[in-house]
Amino acid sequence: MSQTATPPRLRGCSVFVSRASFPTADVDEYYWIDLIGLAVVNREGQALGNVADLLDTGAHSVLRVTQVETDAQGRSLERERLIPFVAAYINAVSLEQRCITVDWGLDF
Repeated sequence: MSQTATPPRLRGCSVFVSRASFPTADVDEYYWIDLIGLAVVNREGQALGNVADLLDTGAHSVLRVTQVETDAQGRSLERERLIPFVAAYINAVSLEQRCITVDWGLDF
């Protein structure tokens, strides 16, 4: 497709593109698909969970990080953190180590 307008027949559909068709990302640019599943730790080395998804706010992307925790009764609960994907909070992204280091507290 070379047009920016969405043809009516494609509205509400998923469109898939071969990875071979992706242009090479610049330094410090990442495809969302490469970030999903990465572990997220803070600067103190505390695990915050894994990237479950990303959201687009228009201003910037936001990591949706989920972590399964166990409560006092032994029930599994999923905790969700929304971390802006901006330089102020993202310290490092290592696709090789499958980890994102963030400036984010456990209590956020």
